Amino acid sequence: MPELSHGRRMLVLAICCMSLLIVSLDNTVLNVALPSLQRELDASTSGLQWTVDAYTLVLASLLMLAGSTADRIGRRRVFMSGLVVFTLGSLLCSLAPDLNWLVVFRMVQAVGGSMLNPVAMSIITNTFTDPRERARAIGVWGAVVGLSMAAGPLVGGLLVDSVGWRSIFWVNLPVGLAALLLTWRFVPESRAPRARRPDPVGQVLVIALFGSLTYAIIEAPHGSWRSTAPFAALALISLLALLRYEPRRPEPLIDLRFFRSAPFSGATVIAVSAFAALGGFLFLSTLYLQNVRGLSAMEAGLWMLPMAVPTFLCAPLSGRLVGSRGPRLPLLIAGGAMTVSGLLFALFEAETSNATLLLGYVLFGVGFGFVNAPITNTAVSGMPLSQAGVASAVASTSRQLGQTLGVAVLGAVLAAGVSGSSYASYASYADTFVSASRPGWWILAACGAVVLALGVVTTGVWARGTAERAARRLEGERLSRRAGVDA
Repeated sequence: MPELSHGRRMLVLAICCMSLLIVSLDNTVLNVALPSLQRELDASTSGLQWTVDAYTLVLASLLMLAGSTADRIGRRRVFMSGLVVFTLGSLLCSLAPDLNWLVVFRMVQAVGGSMLNPVAMSIITNTFTDPRERARAIGVWGAVVGLSMAAGPLVGGLLVDSVGWRSIFWVNLPVGLAALLLTWRFVPESRAPRARRPDPVGQVLVIALFGSLTYAIIEAPHGSWRSTAPFAALALISLLALLRYEPRRPEPLIDLRFFRSAPFSGATVIAVSAFAALGGFLFLSTLYLQNVRGLSAMEAGLWMLPMAVPTFLCAPLSGRLVGSRGPRLPLLIAGGAMTVSGLLFALFEAETSNATLLLGYVLFGVGFGFVNAPITNTAVSGMPLSQAGVASAVASTSRQLGQTLGVAVLGAVLAAGVSGSSYASYASYADTFVSASRPGWWILAACGAVVLALGVVTTGVWARGTAERAARRLEGERLSRRAGVDA
């Protein structure tokens, strides 16, 4: 990639942040629109779960493939293709005639989304070559995530109340088209000097694992064991096949040798736990505020601000703490705050009092604000530079998988506890929601406890030693393969 002027680099950063904004907004805006969508499309709890999870599931399955493809055929080309597909998918979502088509069109959106965020981060990394300037650019990138968390509930509530749930997808159209034209005009093409080879078998196994596991969890409360057991079995078979097949490839889709590093393994589990908590928290809170308290979408969006604003404010503070003191303190704050938040709902029925509801939302926002920065840092801790990008991609995939599982598991728990979960049986739904959601809040508290425990275990001297040994072995094997090729 040619050296760009400072102004041009800032423009490239702004273009990449535009893509992140529409992808991040799409999730937070949609959560506020779920009750309205439920009424208009007569959706069950599992239908709402699929509306969210169809997107995050496809995103999790394709992130690593999109990143390696961009390195091979050109980042700008893949990024522009992602903008086209995502914008088209948004238009189709706004026109969906029923729930089934909406789920399908959400999957189209996710195919485009998988080509945006990881590729945009790669473009930023290659555009900002100075380490300090790159760190500031990544800080701006992280702030956009916080901005989407803060603005999403308000934007979604305003659009749903004034125009309808279909309008939440219209926001993506002008931003996507503007980003496409600006990318074509101002973003230079770049490729990796040596791109990783494709791994089609590994990719198919990942899709089969993620898809069948999510289906089995979501549909378990609604069907018999005979209908869900085959999908659970397929998930297990896919996992075993991955564990057997991937170590045999010189450049696998998922390099299992990374998991010899305790910080990397810990970051992966932390990402799954934290984002499972986020997905479940947004899902339960949105349904409670609108379907039980009877608030409008706009009022529900305002109630979500006590969670979103601390996330926005704490994210940059977490990044500075990681840079100055390492990842342990932010992870301890994150795990502790998320655990206490879950316990407030699980033990004290925080929903039933405005004061405790507000406190629970603030604590969760603080916890989630502190968790994001140390995940990537811990994942790449001690890794050789040649493998840092792949390690970061696995962490990103873990985030999306966690959010998928959070909605699937907590939605299934809620559906199992609520009799007559459709909107038509409103009285029964409202009366039983708080007690039916109690196990879900216990699960959220457990996710916070996992973050807290791994924050201690995977950031100490022993953990750093495992990362250094794993890095030496990975780099030695890479140099040996290269020497064999050169010979």
